[in-house]
Order: sequence, then structure tokens, then C-alpha cells
Amino acid sequence: MNDAIIIGGSFAGLAAALQLGRARRKVTVLDTGLPRNRFAGHSHGLLGHDHKPPLDILAEARKQLARYPTVKLVTARADSVSSAIDNFSVLTADGQSLGARRVILSYGVVDQMPAVPGFADSWGTSIVPCPYCDGFEVADRHWGLVWSGPQSHNQARLFRDWTDKLTVFADGHDVPPEIQGDLARRNIPVIDGRIIEIAHREGRITTVDLEGGRNVAVDILFAHPRNKPSASLHESLGLATVDTPTGIVLKVDERRQTSMPGIYAAGDLTTPFLPSVTQASSQGAMAGIFAQQSMVV
Repeated sequence: MNDAIIIGGSFAGLAAALQLGRARRKVTVLDTGLPRNRFAGHSHGLLGHDHKPPLDILAEARKQLARYPTVKLVTARADSVSSAIDNFSVLTADGQSLGARRVILSYGVVDQMPAVPGFADSWGTSIVPCPYCDGFEVADRHWGLVWSGPQSHNQARLFRDWTDKLTVFADGHDVPPEIQGDLARRNIPVIDGRIIEIAHREGRITTVDLEGGRNVAVDILFAHPRNKPSASLHESLGLATVDTPTGIVLKVDERRQTSMPGIYAAGDLTTPFLPSVTQASSQGAMAGIFAQQSMVV
């Protein structure tokens, strides 16, 4: 039996495996090989790995884990988790049944692209969600922000640290008059009308095209499409969740444990705002540590 099975082998999952492996705990990591940031050319803000392709960082992490004899990396999808603490059973898509004392969920989320031509083609290249991840590289250029709710007001204010040229696209939302007034005071125009197309050249945005025929040129567009967990194991387990403006995340306590004893979670699956590689790695490491500590008698 494994001490822990980790479902999801991106930054959070591998960070958890590293801590458990260093504690000489038997660990199996199940991963489908489809990390959320596979569309990004580079990962930014990760100490020691700034501006490296995220897939290269993950490949190096997997190589480093090979020195730990109790850690096993398996390319497989987990279809179900059953039983209870100290006796969990994980069934994979190929019919293999694995036992474990603890389970760590780190299977991340999937971004749901809107049905706007050109949006998905530009995602990760010139349409991005996080200024801390990509803002430095496009500082002082013309930014666009697609309004997605009240949180967009704070984002517009934050963006001024990177650029003085920002345009907000209401995209069919009613931006409250008091917020429009504040944005006007900051010389941030708000453009009404739904976005009907993203014009681009090989993923590099040229204009945001609006209903009524108006086209607005920007260099980079920040958007926050809704997302959903990339698997449904938490639903079948009945784990508690938290609603956020962009989707649901799993509820965890201060030790990264979910509402079911013995099941921990980390990474984008638990992060409601500004997810990042740094945060996912930190959460994964702590989930691994707390899972290990819970098994000490």
C-alpha cells in the first residue's frame, strides 16, 4: 500500500511528492500530462526558474524525483476514489486499483474558452490572466481588460503599476456608474459592446472587434474566463467547495485537508484568485508535509 497517492502531477503534485519522498514515504503520482499552463511559452516569477518554459521546469522536476526510490510517477487518469482514511482505494482508467493511507488532489482546473473567434487561438500568447505572470514583459504597452465582475475594478487599478495605457471592455456587463467615474478619473476608458472576435496573427492580438463594427487595437488582453476542475473526483467524494467569480475551488483547512479526513488538496484546484506556479508549488509542498505528519503515530 502507498502512504499517499497524488492525483495530478503538475507543480503542486510534484512538490507534494518531493516532500513525501524526502520523508521516505511510498508515493504514487498519477498524471495525464496536461498541465494548465501548457499554453504558456514561459513561466515568470518562480524563483530560480524565471522565464523558463513551464514544461521544461516540470520535466526537470520529474528527473529530480527519480533519485527518490519511494516515489513512482505514472501516466494515468484516476477514475474514482473510495473508502476512507488509512484505506483509500484509487481506481485508474486502465482498471488498476491502488491503495493508500492518504490522497492528495492536485488535478487543477481547465479554463473554459468563450465562444469568441480568435480567443482560444490567442490564449496564453497575447490573452493572459495574470499581470504578475506576464506584466513585466509587456510593460508600458497598450493593455486591454475584459470586465468579468466587481474584481475587475481592483485589477484595473493594479495594472497602473505596469502601464499608463489601459482600456476596459465591458463586454456586455453593466459597469456601475461610480466605478466608471473612478476609472474615468484614472484616464481609463470603458468601451461598451460585446466582443465578437479577437483579430490576431498567429496568436498575437491585433484588435478587439466589437458588435456594431468597432475595432480597438491593443497589444495584450487580460481576461478571466470561467474555469472548472479538470476532474470530478471531488464531486463523487462529496467534498466541500467554495464559489468564486470564475468557478468553484475545493475548501481546505490550514493544513490543506479537505472536508474528508485524509484527503488533501493543493494548487489551482484550491486557489480562488491569482493562481501561480509559486503558489501551487508552495501549497503542494505543504500538503505533502501535512499528509506525512498526519501519518506519524
